[in-house]
Amino acid sequence: MDFNIDLKEIATVTMVLFAVIDVVGSIPVIIGLKQKVGEIQAGKASLVSLAIMVVFLFAGKSILELIGLTTNDFAIAGSLVIFFIALEMILGIRLYKDEVSATASVVPLAFPLIAGTGTLTTLLSMRAQYHTISLLIGIIINVVIVFVVLKKLDLLEKILGAGGVAILRKVFGIILLAIAVKIFRTNTGI
Repeated sequence: MDFNIDLKEIATVTMVLFAVIDVVGSIPVIIGLKQKVGEIQAGKASLVSLAIMVVFLFAGKSILELIGLTTNDFAIAGSLVIFFIALEMILGIRLYKDEVSATASVVPLAFPLIAGTGTLTTLLSMRAQYHTISLLIGIIINVVIVFVVLKKLDLLEKILGAGGVAILRKVFGIILLAIAVKIFRTNTGI
């Protein structure tokens, strides 16, 4: 592993991951998930997200190849999950049926919302451009940001109010739907 610390590189990696993870844009989704299951375990979701990203950084391509999948296959599957989450947000219907609140912090929060296919695919592509230590620091910084947002979710919900959450939920549902379509289109060549 290369231990070359480059602050500019760390800043770039952090900003790219922040944009891809888009925890701020996911606030309406997370609030909706919290309303369904009752509690979001910020620590558990953050640690699982961190573990998924770090494991995928080092072993993602090998794991996919081992089971006969390409990065494109993985991205398409993730786009479908994101597509259905977006439909829930836009139409106000419930497709996600898991009733156990403990698992909601892992699926769909840690994966695919935080450490989703976009994030994991981005990590694979950035691995060729940036030092591993920069990628690890960028991941850690983003997980800390995610943790803070999840811990302060009640405050954010109060600031936005019920009407604000409903509006943001629809708007970000459409954006999430567009992201799902883009990931699907990009990885199928359509």
